[in-house]
Amino acid sequence: MPSSVPSFAELLGQCERSAVHLELRDSYAPTDRFEAWQRGERIDWEDRASWWHPYDQLIADTVARGVAIRRARVISEPVSDYIRWEHYVTRANVTAGEEVRWLPRRRATAIALPGNDFWLFDGTLLRVHHFSGGGVVVEDEITADPEAVKLCSAAFEAVWERAIPHHLYEI
Repeated sequence: MPSSVPSFAELLGQCERSAVHLELRDSYAPTDRFEAWQRGERIDWEDRASWWHPYDQLIADTVARGVAIRRARVISEPVSDYIRWEHYVTRANVTAGEEVRWLPRRRATAIALPGNDFWLFDGTLLRVHHFSGGGVVVEDEITADPEAVKLCSAAFEAVWERAIPHHLYEI
């Protein structure tokens, strides 16, 4: 039976102005790419074909349409290996056109944060990620609930305002 939740590509395709993503976890489910990095394998950034994925192209195409895409990560310090790896691979996000910032969790104490990671499209539609304890997405929820949108929008902007741009955040 088909899912009633639109795909990320569909949501981004309908987006006209902005898409923001707030990440709150220090680790997510391991991937082959993360495990390769743990073994010491590194990306050949000069060989774009080896690392450019459909996600990167989707972001690049969306940014080319004039949609601003921002991602903020609230992280614990010292950082986990997963966050260290995310920082490393964020070069692909930035190359695709995302703006990315990092906020150490100790600087987020005065911010009312939602309980889940989310994407907010054009300031009106939320895609909320629900994770298992091991970091696997178990469900994505779509909502336009005004209270949730208001909380998530305010939280994202407060994090963004305090966060450190990717190119300045050293790990």
